[in-house]
Amino acid sequence: MPYLVPDKLANMSTLTALALDNCDLQGEFPRGIFLLPNLQILVVSYNQQLSWYFPEFDKRSPLKILELAGTSFSGELPNSIGNLDSLNILYLSGCNFLGSIPSSFGNLTQLVYLNLSNNNFMNQVPPSFGNFSQLAYLDLSYNHFTGQIPSSFTNLRQITQLFLFNNNFSGDNLSLLGKLNKLQSLGLGGNNFSGSIPSSFGNLTQLVYLVLSNNGFMNQVPPSFGNFTRLAYLDLSYNHFTGQIPSSFTNLRQITRLFLSHNNFSGDNLSLLGKLKQLQSLNLGWNNLNCEIPSSFANLTQLRQLGLSSNQLTGRIPSQIMNMTQLTLLDLSINLLQGPMEVFLLLKKLYWLRLSDNPLTSLTGTSFVNASTLAQFQNLELFSCGLTEFPEFLRDQHELQWLSLSYNKIEGLVPKWIWNMSTETLFCLQLAHNFITGFDQPPLVLPWRRLRLLHLEYNNLQISLPIPPFSTFDYNISNNQLTGEIPPLICNVTSLYALDLSCNNLSGSIPQCLGSFSDSLSLLNLQSNNLSGPIPQIYNDGSQLVMLELSQNQLQGPVPRSLANCTLLQLLNLGDNQINDTFPFWLGNLSELQVLILRFNRFHGAIQNPESNFAFPKLCVIDLAHNGFTGKLPSDYFQTWRAMKDVDIKRLTYMGTSKMLGGPDNQWFDDYHYSMTLMNKGVQLLYEHIPSIFTAIDLSSNKFEGDISESIGILKGLHTVNFSNNNLTGHIPSSFVNLTQLESLDLSQNKLSGEIPQEVSQLTFLAFFNVSHNHLTGPIPRGNQFGTFESSSFDGNEWLCGDPLSKKCGNSEATPIPPNYEEDEDSEFPSKIVWLIICMGYGSGLIVGFVVGQTLTTRKHEWFVTTFGRRQQKQSRQKRRVRRN
Repeated sequence: MPYLVPDKLANMSTLTALALDNCDLQGEFPRGIFLLPNLQILVVSYNQQLSWYFPEFDKRSPLKILELAGTSFSGELPNSIGNLDSLNILYLSGCNFLGSIPSSFGNLTQLVYLNLSNNNFMNQVPPSFGNFSQLAYLDLSYNHFTGQIPSSFTNLRQITQLFLFNNNFSGDNLSLLGKLNKLQSLGLGGNNFSGSIPSSFGNLTQLVYLVLSNNGFMNQVPPSFGNFTRLAYLDLSYNHFTGQIPSSFTNLRQITRLFLSHNNFSGDNLSLLGKLKQLQSLNLGWNNLNCEIPSSFANLTQLRQLGLSSNQLTGRIPSQIMNMTQLTLLDLSINLLQGPMEVFLLLKKLYWLRLSDNPLTSLTGTSFVNASTLAQFQNLELFSCGLTEFPEFLRDQHELQWLSLSYNKIEGLVPKWIWNMSTETLFCLQLAHNFITGFDQPPLVLPWRRLRLLHLEYNNLQISLPIPPFSTFDYNISNNQLTGEIPPLICNVTSLYALDLSCNNLSGSIPQCLGSFSDSLSLLNLQSNNLSGPIPQIYNDGSQLVMLELSQNQLQGPVPRSLANCTLLQLLNLGDNQINDTFPFWLGNLSELQVLILRFNRFHGAIQNPESNFAFPKLCVIDLAHNGFTGKLPSDYFQTWRAMKDVDIKRLTYMGTSKMLGGPDNQWFDDYHYSMTLMNKGVQLLYEHIPSIFTAIDLSSNKFEGDISESIGILKGLHTVNFSNNNLTGHIPSSFVNLTQLESLDLSQNKLSGEIPQEVSQLTFLAFFNVSHNHLTGPIPRGNQFGTFESSSFDGNEWLCGDPLSKKCGNSEATPIPPNYEEDEDSEFPSKIVWLIICMGYGSGLIVGFVVGQTLTTRKHEWFVTTFGRRQQKQSRQKRRVRRN
């Protein structure tokens, strides 16, 4: 249990040393203890529940050692810390300090050890650090320091350990570090340094540890690195180094760990590394190395970890690799290597092997004299290796935790011996993207009692739904040919986090238990099956559901009100079913909802106004197309869709969720990206990944009427708008010009009138624009994207003119006054055009009728002739009657 620090300690005036580190202390540390007149050593580190405040230090303080690391502090270092001018050791790591280092810090000239890592210090390191002429150890890592390394660092002539990891240091003055010729450890990783490594680094001949990773260094590694004859640890990964590995590396005879991954190294001189016989870890992955694995690697008999992934290595895997008897981890994935795998099976200490994306030969049919001589793998990744069968050696594997055979050409049945493979240890099994048709003698429930992830998607499974182990977190068996109903036994898998049964031939109703059986279920995907019946009223308070995908089934009835309990829901897709309901306005209370798709159902009626000003605050995509909604467009919701109002320029991410899964021995992040189908730019598009910045409204193919509100202009983040195939009237709002991110606008098949606002031509991202089959008039806007739209975008608007139509716009005096469309009482066609023709035809009789008949060719235009003829005949008869009278 935690303990309080007694206040009485502050009265012990003769106390010279107090050590209370790792004592599980809590509460506030008595401030008076800092001021004890004879206290020289104060160590209270690693008491996370302990809080304290710096007092105003007296200049006479005798403190020589002050260690407060891992305790709770918030605020800035006080300027009075400069009064501790007797300090030799100051250890303040992980104390949550903020702000800048006070200038008085330079008074601590007796410091030998200084550690300020893992805080929130910012701005530049003060030049007064150059006063620490006796300093041997300095660690400023994991802060927010900026700017160049102070030139005063050249005064730190006694320093042997310098760590500046993970800050924002930059600049081109690294050459000054070459003067610190006593350095044994130098860590500059995770900053913004760029350019070439200065040649002065060659002076640091005492270096044992050097890390320059995660910067922007480029060009070749200087040959002077060969001067580091004492170097044991070198990390240059995640930079932009080019050229060959320097031949001077052969001088690094003491090196045990060498990390050069994620650069642009090239060439074929890997054989020189075979001289570094002390190597225990070597990582050359993610470069442009284009050679064979050299036979000289057989000399690396101490090597335990070897990474060569993501290069252009060719040839056969050398048999000399068997000399690496200490090898435990090997990654050769994503290369062009060939040959059989048996060479790895005889490395008895090898437990982590990645060979994916190589054209290897499987070991089917291979037998071994004694299975006990084989390596027992824990992690084995063989995806995309061209395998056509399950490798036989797997039947003797009893310690596997992770097995991936996805993206191969395995066909037929899963062999029955697999049910005895690693039954007590297997965490992850990936067999996706093969041609597997079924299981040979499967048990009722698959046997791996610790299994967490089972992926069987994209195969040819023609069976009923297999039940995974009850321990499973993530079960994906989508895109197969599963038949039958979903068995209720699936609800016994109460640990499920993700369940994806989409794109199969499952039938029947959704089991009632499927929404309430698990406290952890977050992702449920039953899309594209033949499921029928109602959506069960199954979701309880506290639901963890973030995605519910039920589209493309035959579900009926209303949307269950119990979905309101799914307060974490981000995507709800009920599209392409037979749901009969009014708009579920109550979903607006789901504050996390980003995607709502109800398209192709039997929704009907007017959309009720939002219950509050906070309805659907994070909604990015709403698709209500192909329903029977009536009334006006739901413009009141435009005010509440806050996520559509922002023009987001953040880096590209995708909608989805990520969760840490696994057990104490094997953990991983399980990433799941949402997908959807949406009409955009005139075609139906599948979004396998939905960009987080994407926003869309599709209200097409309903019975909406009335105007498009000018308030649409507040949704400035919109990328696509589709209001086509409705009964909308009025003008196109000029406020569309505010939608600066708009890429697609479809207003076709409505009754819109007036001119196309010229301002719309300012939408420079607009790639699709369709206003066909309306009653629009006047000139088509010119400029920017409007020069790219085809004439079909404007078809069915008789009074439009200008490019790309063949009808050109004349001058304003010669152009007829465009009609104002209103509906005639006894016709669905505009009455004012009729009146115009009647006036023109008065006294002209059938001649005008003939001319009109020749020029108007559509059915509605033919109506003019017929109606005009009837009205002319009626007027003539009335005139004759008047004359007779």
